[in-house]
Amino acid sequence: MKLLYPVKVQNDFIFNPSPRDFTVDEIPLYAFTGEGEHLILHVRKKDLTTWEMIGIIARFLDIKVKDIGYAGLKDKHAMTMQYISLLAKGNEERLQSFSHDKIKILSMQRHNNKIRTGHLKGNRFRIRLKKVLGVQKNKLDSVLKWVKANGVPNYFGNQRFGNDGNNWQEGKAIVEGKLKMRNRKTKSFLLNAYQSYLFNGWLSKRMELSMLLASFSEAEVEQLWQLPEGSLVGTKQQPHFFKLLEGDLMMHYPFGRVFELDSLESEASRFGAFDIAPSGLLAGKRVSRANGIAGMIEQEFDVEIGENGARRYAWIKVTDIKKTYVEEKAHYELEFTLPKGSYATNVLDVLRGGGMEE
Repeated sequence: MKLLYPVKVQNDFIFNPSPRDFTVDEIPLYAFTGEGEHLILHVRKKDLTTWEMIGIIARFLDIKVKDIGYAGLKDKHAMTMQYISLLAKGNEERLQSFSHDKIKILSMQRHNNKIRTGHLKGNRFRIRLKKVLGVQKNKLDSVLKWVKANGVPNYFGNQRFGNDGNNWQEGKAIVEGKLKMRNRKTKSFLLNAYQSYLFNGWLSKRMELSMLLASFSEAEVEQLWQLPEGSLVGTKQQPHFFKLLEGDLMMHYPFGRVFELDSLESEASRFGAFDIAPSGLLAGKRVSRANGIAGMIEQEFDVEIGENGARRYAWIKVTDIKKTYVEEKAHYELEFTLPKGSYATNVLDVLRGGGMEE
C-alpha cells in the first residue's frame, strides 16, 4: 500500500530508532490522587515492548500480567516513559528491591483505580535526526513550519502490522473464513491490524484526492475519478490541504463526539482552526458510517469484521514543537507532542517529503 504525504520537498536525513535517538514520554489523562489501593508506577524502559516490560514486573512480583494496568503500548526501539498500575497491597514494599538493566521505576504513588487502556492524553516525542547538512536544515525548518500550521495525516505506523508488516493479511484471512484462530486475544489483535490497514487505505485514497484538487479543477477530478457531476463543488477553495467532502463524519478536536458535516464552508473553516477534524472508519460493528460522496469513497474500505468499529481522526495537530540544530554534529533535534494513538513516524514522513511503502 502506498501511503501519501502532502509535502513534496525531498529531505535526506538518517533516523535510527534507538534509545539514544528516540524518546517517548507518556502524558497521563489525569493527575493521580496520591491515595487509594492502587499503586501507580512511572516506568522507564528501553529495548523492550510494553508487554515484555509488564511481564518482567509481573514475574518479579509473582502476579498475573492482567493485574497490571497500562494506558498505551510504547515502541520497543526507544527510551520510553509510561505509567502502569497494580494493587499496592503486598507489592509496594517488594518493589523497593526491584532491579533490571532495561527497566527503571522512576516513581511510585497511590491512586484510586486501575489504569485502563486509552487513559492518556498523548505522548511527548524527542527525536534526533543525523547527517542534516545546512541546506537540509533549512528545508526541514520550512516543512516543520508547514506541519505546525497544518498538522499531519493520522496513518497507523508500521509497528501496528508486526515485524514483517503482514499481520493484517492474517486478519483478512480470518474475516474471509480462510484462517481459524482459537486464541481470542490473538484473533482480536489480527483483526485490529486489518482494521488499521483498511483505515490507512482509505486515508491514502482521500490524500490522493486532496493532492489532485491542488492541481486540477473540481470538474476534472470528478471526471478522472468518475464521481457524480458537481459532487466536489466547494472543495478546492477550502483553507486546509485535506479537503472535506459532503457526508463526512467530523469529530470535535482533540476529544469529542462524532457528528455529520452540515455546512461544507463553515466546517472547513473550523477544521482549519483545529476546532474539529474529519474522521475515518475503523470497520466493524456498532459504528457510524459516512454518507454522500464521502460514504461512496469509504465503502471501498468497509468490511464486515467481528470486532467493534470506531471512528479515528484522519488528521492530527502537532503541538509544542521545539527544534535544535547542532551544526558541528549535523544533528537536528526535534521535540513534539501528539494525541494518543498517533505515531511519530507520520511527522517524520512528512518531514522527509515522500510516501512510504508497506
